[in-house]
Amino acid sequence: MSVFVTGGTGFIGTHVVRALMARGERVRCLVRPTSRYTNLEGLDIERVFGDVRDLASVRRGMTGCDLVFHCAADYRLYAHEPRDLYETNVGGTCNVLRAAADVAPRAVVYTGSVGTLSASGDGRPATEEAVATLGDMVGDYKRSKLLAEREVRRWVERGLPVVTVIPSTPVGERDVRPTPTGQVVVDFLRRRMPAYVDTGLNLVDVRDVALGHVLAAERGRRGQRYILGNQNFTLRELFLVLERITGLPAPTVKLPGWLPVAIAHVEQVIARWAKRAPRVPLEAARMARTRMFFDGSKAVRELGVPQSPVEDALGRAVTWFLERGYAPRPTTAPREAFA
Repeated sequence: MSVFVTGGTGFIGTHVVRALMARGERVRCLVRPTSRYTNLEGLDIERVFGDVRDLASVRRGMTGCDLVFHCAADYRLYAHEPRDLYETNVGGTCNVLRAAADVAPRAVVYTGSVGTLSASGDGRPATEEAVATLGDMVGDYKRSKLLAEREVRRWVERGLPVVTVIPSTPVGERDVRPTPTGQVVVDFLRRRMPAYVDTGLNLVDVRDVALGHVLAAERGRRGQRYILGNQNFTLRELFLVLERITGLPAPTVKLPGWLPVAIAHVEQVIARWAKRAPRVPLEAARMARTRMFFDGSKAVRELGVPQSPVEDALGRAVTWFLERGYAPRPTTAPREAFA
């Protein structure tokens, strides 16, 4: 069976490609000529040069494929030109769906974002039903992903067989960029995390996320949304896990919630003047004031998504970052996984 994948050079996308290849599928990836191909090196796949913002290249790449996985997204919590986020995340999704309507694959799996869900104010894990409003969205990335999901729903109503998967916070190897969560791990390794805030997030092994995409194509119900998540952690708990893995001490100083937001406001002004991305994006600082806890039981129950130990995935992430020089190897005695 032939499968079309967008975003195959990215963190989630490359694991989706590998999960598909492990099942013997023939994979065709849409890649931009300017993309970094590190995550696809050595893989026996077909590359189609193009861009999700270009309908013709999307249709060309998708033609003849039985399944479509739309993993591509512009995942930045700060963009000097916000329209770039909308052109890729909304416009690109529209192009994939339009092309799918013409090509008629058996199923389309769309990679959503937990940022489109409304987190509970009391810390209770949110489910797929907790859809936020556009007014609830903090920042252009979240807004663009919510608008993209609205486009998905419109095409589902027209009969297109789309299933939406919503990864929480994947961790593991091959986080090349890295993602904001991967950057937290790197900053911890580089001892740039002297304090923490009272926030929380849901972590999941990126390999489970990839398998969740494949299972969604096989077992998912048209129009349904599935959170691909596992374990809820406070930021303090995450740092304690990283302490066990690396031997490096976790920060013990707790910052008041308002302080990162104040710092981010100042940093944003400086970043605009210096024409660079802020070190502390305002969107990230605002998000840190809410515990982003989620319930992935629907995907476990209906799709059979595994719940692999998150600590093992964090250990692989640490190993991968250290082996590639993202941070110096700790002088403390590390866990055997990366000794």
